[in-house]
Amino acid sequence: MTEAVLAVSRWAIPLVIFLIPAYGYLRGVAVYEAFVAGAEDGFKVAIKIIPFLVGMLVAISIFRASGAMDLFARALNPVLHLVGIPGEVLPLAVMRPLSGGGALGVAAELIGNYGPDSFIGRLASVMQGTTDTTFYVLTVYFGSVGVRRYRYALALGLIADISSLIAAVFICRLMFG
Repeated sequence: MTEAVLAVSRWAIPLVIFLIPAYGYLRGVAVYEAFVAGAEDGFKVAIKIIPFLVGMLVAISIFRASGAMDLFARALNPVLHLVGIPGEVLPLAVMRPLSGGGALGVAAELIGNYGPDSFIGRLASVMQGTTDTTFYVLTVYFGSVGVRRYRYALALGLIADISSLIAAVFICRLMFG
């Protein structure tokens, strides 16, 4: 069974990379020209989102450098302790909706401090895989296409982030705790 899974995982991406252009070619699509046109459109989108991305990264840097994130984490620590969430992961829970790169740095710090096989290290890893960069998505992607009214998207994204945090804690407690 494991050999089959290893074989599939080893060949899945190369097979997809081969099959998609082959399928397009067989359907009469000018594959290279379509690829170049898509790359050109992608470059235009990248240029368009740079101001939104820079604004978001500056805001995140200010939030962390000012100590506001640490203050927020310390204020909520007693409440989290009552519901069984380790306070050490709160900076990750706060950073993850803001920035994937920032959250990865926080997760790496948690894993470095507590170890990858600790409950906090495992919880940080699960949180990295189950939550999304809600504000990043709203700022960069919605901003780049001109969506201005995204109130419900923000509320639902934050509800999903909180639900993911609770599920990550529950599953880690069930599996590792």
